Amino acid sequence: MTQATILGAGVMGLSIATELVARGFRPRIIDPAGKPGAHACSWRAGGMLAPWCEAESAEPVVLRLGQDAADWWQGNGAEVTRRGTLVLAPARDRADLDRFARMTQTHRSLDGDEIAALEPELQGRFPRGLFFETEAHLNPRAALQTLRDRLAEQDIVIEPEGTPTGLTIDARGYGARDELKDLRGVRGEMLVLRCPEVNLTRTVRMLHPRIPLYIVPRGEGIYMIGATMLETGGKYRVTVRSAVEMLNAAYALHPGFAEAEILELGSDARPAFPDNLPRLRRRGNTLYANGLYRHGYLLAPAVARMTADYLQTGQKPEFMDEDHP
Repeated sequence: MTQATILGAGVMGLSIATELVARGFRPRIIDPAGKPGAHACSWRAGGMLAPWCEAESAEPVVLRLGQDAADWWQGNGAEVTRRGTLVLAPARDRADLDRFARMTQTHRSLDGDEIAALEPELQGRFPRGLFFETEAHLNPRAALQTLRDRLAEQDIVIEPEGTPTGLTIDARGYGARDELKDLRGVRGEMLVLRCPEVNLTRTVRMLHPRIPLYIVPRGEGIYMIGATMLETGGKYRVTVRSAVEMLNAAYALHPGFAEAEILELGSDARPAFPDNLPRLRRRGNTLYANGLYRHGYLLAPAVARMTADYLQTGQKPEFMDEDHP
């Protein structure tokens, strides 16, 4: 059986390791940090498992391959919250809500009373919305730590340094940009608030004319607010403009967020190829697994399965680079 060494302990690397171990492989994992953490962009993700909402702007393959993501994560020990996604828009942006409805499927249109039935604290705030009942979310940091712990139970530990043996699987994300010249960084920014006065139980997407904004409950009065798709080409700190937009979105959703405590404000570069789809690229003894874009937790399970199939049976992955010139 082919031996493999995985470079990177972010969502891609740990998902691939998990899938390989399930097939009987004994991969090594090398990451200078020695554990999942803020050095990887997956540490600052929203953790939304929302393939139907992503279909509004993503390629159809994202919807097709993302529908099993919640089951994969739950099957590998992560705590998955299956309460759907609520899509809302301020009154001035009703046309954006209509467009979102046209571009997506499986949603249910809601009036104000139906929105309040799902989230009582939104009573009277939004006259219309869309509800994607089958979608889910998870806590990214807890999910990564769960994968790490389950691998450690199989004596697969993250090595801070070492020389790769066997096939090298490079899952370093934006860190591999020197080897992958067509890889670019798409900035994702996030804000973590503590606001016990607000009680929301599911992901809410707030439609916005410039960037999509989402608010994800983490439990115990903590909420993650995220913004995606900022084409900046690298890692930067959060801009004032983006921070204001994220805070305004939270306040527009629920005025109680005005009294929230800001716990964290962060930004990172998400790796993306020109078509915003992942790649498995074989170059000599190295297999690059990269390009999750904003679909990290949604598509990592599918890419991990393709990688394991390739190593186990030689099956050509759907995302193999040669098919995406």
